[in-house]
Amino acid sequence: MKLIYTGASGAALFLLLHHCQIASTVGQKSDRALTVVENTEGWEEGSVDKKAEVTVDEEEGDFEVVQPTDNWQTLKAGQAVPAGSHVRLNLQTGHREVRLGEEQLKYWTQEHRETENDQSTISADDLKRAMKKMKDDLNPNSVTSKYRPLGELKRDMAQLDLLVETDIQIMKRLLDQLKNSNSTTELKLNLLLDLEYLVHQVDNGQSLCSMGGLQLIVEGLNSTDFRLQETSAFVLGSAVSSNPMVQVKAVECGALQTLLTMMATAQPLGVKKKVLFAVASLLRNFPYAQHHFLSHGGLQVLSEIFTADGGGVLRTRIVTMLYDMISEKELISRAGLDLGHDAAHEERVHQYSKVSLQGELLEKGWCNLVPQLLESTEHDYREKALRALLAMAPMCLDQYRSDRSLLGSLLTLRDQYQEMVESEIIVGEENSYFAEIVELINSLQVKMQ
Repeated sequence: MKLIYTGASGAALFLLLHHCQIASTVGQKSDRALTVVENTEGWEEGSVDKKAEVTVDEEEGDFEVVQPTDNWQTLKAGQAVPAGSHVRLNLQTGHREVRLGEEQLKYWTQEHRETENDQSTISADDLKRAMKKMKDDLNPNSVTSKYRPLGELKRDMAQLDLLVETDIQIMKRLLDQLKNSNSTTELKLNLLLDLEYLVHQVDNGQSLCSMGGLQLIVEGLNSTDFRLQETSAFVLGSAVSSNPMVQVKAVECGALQTLLTMMATAQPLGVKKKVLFAVASLLRNFPYAQHHFLSHGGLQVLSEIFTADGGGVLRTRIVTMLYDMISEKELISRAGLDLGHDAAHEERVHQYSKVSLQGELLEKGWCNLVPQLLESTEHDYREKALRALLAMAPMCLDQYRSDRSLLGSLLTLRDQYQEMVESEIIVGEENSYFAEIVELINSLQVKMQ
């Protein structure tokens, strides 16, 4: 028997040892794996109860684990108790008794009892087998037998001769397949979509030009298949977006004139959307292209599309493009006040001075066209129309003031959005999107007074 003493007083230990000796002399067998923990209720009459651990080492055989309850029960020879149980020696009967410890009483549930009852008997053979398996698993030879050496893996990877392509190599391969006359329409559509993904990057867009791919994309705009026209316009718009060098190359290879022709002819809605995207990307921050667009009747073509569009999708894209052109020219003019004599900025201001956008908008009737977008039920469409109306106000105030339908629309929209704002304030939402629309309406009404 191995006795482990944990925190009991010297007198208590002596008394416990004394009674264990008495029990042994009367023929009782020592208990196995017996754990005695502190009794928080203190000493009971005729009992010894202190925190001690008594363990018997047994090499073989089974032992029965008694599941304590909240009542004292007698332990029989060959029985063991779970750790944390309260064990005492009844001095009157000479029997050991056990019950649940304080922590066990706190967390014990019927579910725990049922689970542990199924595992109340543990075989020493099972423990030996488990220990043997742990040793086998930790054996270095068994580990290396399951995995291949690093050197062998490296040799196998080298033999695979993996091919890693750069973006330029991929683009060259895609363009070669596009040029192939045997490529089907479906294949070309997939190739164009792959190109569109790549040309978003500035360097790739410029590489597209150097490899002659931009001209190939422009030729796709003249395809007889609407799907190829739409996807080609998508690729072109992505390539020229925020890429000045590609913008210049696109104008030089006739992309803008081709896009204007496509807008002026009957096209499906999907094609027109992508063409407008390409035109807006090509004109953004590019005064030379804007001047070319206006001088070739671009606003007249846009007004025809605006009038024919009933859904508002194309109208919104057109109004947004016009707003961007007006705003960037105004921004360049204001920036000149801070930069002073800067050669590059002065050249840019000079280029924008050739873009007679305001006069063209007034002449082509856009002061009366843009307010029509307010009739839409989409909040986003209305917001973009209000921003464009504010940007056009310096040249369109007379038309605004004489347009009774515009005055009525502004009053109706203000009441509608003000009610929405008040509803949001009630639920604790402030500075909402609808509040911004109310501010735009108020600003426009102030300018019209």
